[in-house]
Amino acid sequence: MAKEIWKPGNMVYPLPAVMVTCKDKEGKDNIITIAWTGTICTNPALTYVSVRHSRHSYNIIKETKEFVINLTTKDLVFATDYCGVKSGRDVDKFKACKLHKEKAEHVKAPLIKESPVNIECRLLEIKKLGSHDMFIGEVLCVHADKKYMNAEGKFDLSRAEPIVYSHGEYFALGKKCGKFGYSVARRKFDKRGKNC
Repeated sequence: MAKEIWKPGNMVYPLPAVMVTCKDKEGKDNIITIAWTGTICTNPALTYVSVRHSRHSYNIIKETKEFVINLTTKDLVFATDYCGVKSGRDVDKFKACKLHKEKAEHVKAPLIKESPVNIECRLLEIKKLGSHDMFIGEVLCVHADKKYMNAEGKFDLSRAEPIVYSHGEYFALGKKCGKFGYSVARRKFDKRGKNC
């Protein structure tokens, strides 16, 4: 099969679609949907969100030096899209999407109650890159909804039906097809010597 060659572009898909909350110095909250986000480092726990300069949240995060990453679910698809296409300059997104605010532990920006995971972040650095600037955040704490804890006490995000973004579309994550390390784990064999 032949492959086409395209001009340079970002083709690392799918991506997490998250709703990032922030609060300006006057106390007004905002939500921005972001797909350019991810893990940078485990220890210390560092993450990032990349934001266009024109977005309302850009200056809020730059000035307050804090934000919260709120993971999204199948039930939050409408709100996730709405908060990505509407500006907080014009509309109260919490009110428009019927989302509820929860108080954070370390930052003034609110958590989104309906989100299964909220990640409080303190801005460490802004990397000027081009169309977007990367806001590098230190993770201050993580809030995990207890209703997604299983019988063994392990957090099971799959029960929340998380969503991802790919080429302008949202997808619910599907069936598990493996787990970390399973490719090299000691395998069990049945009585006929076949892989179980």
